[in-house]
Amino acid sequence: MSLQAPPRLLELAEQSLLRDGALAIPTLEELPRELFPSLFIEAFTRRCCEALKTMVQAWPFPCLPLGSLMKSRQLETFQAVLEGLDALLAQKVRPRRWKLQVLDLRDVDENFWGIWSGASAPSPEALSKRQTAENCPRLGGQQPLMVTLGLCFKNGMLDECLTRLLEWGKQRKGLLHVCCKELQIFGMPIHSIIEVLNMVELDCIQEVEVCCPWELSILIRFTPYLGQMRNLRKLVLFNIHVSACIPLDKKEQFVTQFTSQFLKLDYFQKLYIHSVSFLEGHLDQLLRCLQAPLETVVMTDCLLSESDLKHLSWCPSIRQLKELDLRGITLTHFSPEPLTVLLEQVEATLQTLDLEDCGITDSQLSVILPALSRCSQLSTLSFCGNLTSVAALENLLRHTIGLSKLSLELYPAPLESYDAQGALCWGRFAQLGAELMKTLRDLRQPKIIAFSTVRCPRCGIRASYDLEPSYCLC
Repeated sequence: MSLQAPPRLLELAEQSLLRDGALAIPTLEELPRELFPSLFIEAFTRRCCEALKTMVQAWPFPCLPLGSLMKSRQLETFQAVLEGLDALLAQKVRPRRWKLQVLDLRDVDENFWGIWSGASAPSPEALSKRQTAENCPRLGGQQPLMVTLGLCFKNGMLDECLTRLLEWGKQRKGLLHVCCKELQIFGMPIHSIIEVLNMVELDCIQEVEVCCPWELSILIRFTPYLGQMRNLRKLVLFNIHVSACIPLDKKEQFVTQFTSQFLKLDYFQKLYIHSVSFLEGHLDQLLRCLQAPLETVVMTDCLLSESDLKHLSWCPSIRQLKELDLRGITLTHFSPEPLTVLLEQVEATLQTLDLEDCGITDSQLSVILPALSRCSQLSTLSFCGNLTSVAALENLLRHTIGLSKLSLELYPAPLESYDAQGALCWGRFAQLGAELMKTLRDLRQPKIIAFSTVRCPRCGIRASYDLEPSYCLC
């Protein structure tokens, strides 16, 4: 028979305080603030709603990180927290121990509650390091109570706690500031998304991800809200398509509406677009509207023209670029000059370069290599999926001698690894992989390196050679 450990003295004290189902403010004012977190967890777990209301009013820290406790959404306990805030906001004179500035509903800092409820307590200043109203770009001077949350739209409907919060916040304009820094859209009708965006402070949003297939016409309905996100740093767009029914002049009008929003984004730094076609031939419109230097340009599996790449290479906003990812953009028939100029523009800052599956030929590579060899900060280089000969790969490896910060290198299996029908010859691949690895080690000592084949048409996996070959199992 197993023996259960007796409750600690702290647990007994918490149970005693919560036994009657309610706590009085005077009692809490005498309670050491180090005991508040563990007592709050106990009240939240046991759904002691009256105790929660009182504890929220007497919370002795700048931030209450409620989000990490709400693994299972419990409307009853969440409503109790909101009622506690109501009582707090209704007081014209703040209580002596009123410290609360931020209710954080994001699912972060899971370790915080564990530390506070454990046997050893950290410094009482731990909570003070959490976000406060001073961190919000929207606020300054005398701040109202701030509610911080992340918005994630998926499964076609809003979380009931989020719905309740937004309704509650809408009725308390001026007393409350709803701050959302991250917006993710995985699937929900656009009218529902717009309804929620009308209830939050768009100035606070710093990151937006649209990860669901939208027609361009739907993106345009979202576009005016994008322009109001004046502190936006990062935008991710996945699978934005143009309907064949849209006339050319209407498409151009939509593109102008979208790109002109970037004129209002003074802090924009990171652009991620995947499987987006509407910017083909129009990338210059977006680039002209940029107001700040870009750190990241990721354009994967997109339709781009050679003129788009030229405009990118001469754009003043890319001269501090740290990451360039053009995976899946076919460059086979492009002049190598735009990519060469682009690498020359970013040689002092570029850290990550991904040219996977770009169809770059030997002749194009030979033109690009001198510029690549001067990218002194480069730490990650991916060149997989390009049909490159042994001679061209050896030339590429020689041009990396001066790139001392390279820590991850991914190269294609040489053309000579395949037979006339394009099938991989495993023995030949292993032999050439070993020879290329020796060539590189005679030049310098690589950290992580692999030579990889084109993707298997059945499983999508690449076979690779690092120290020895690894095979596709199909």
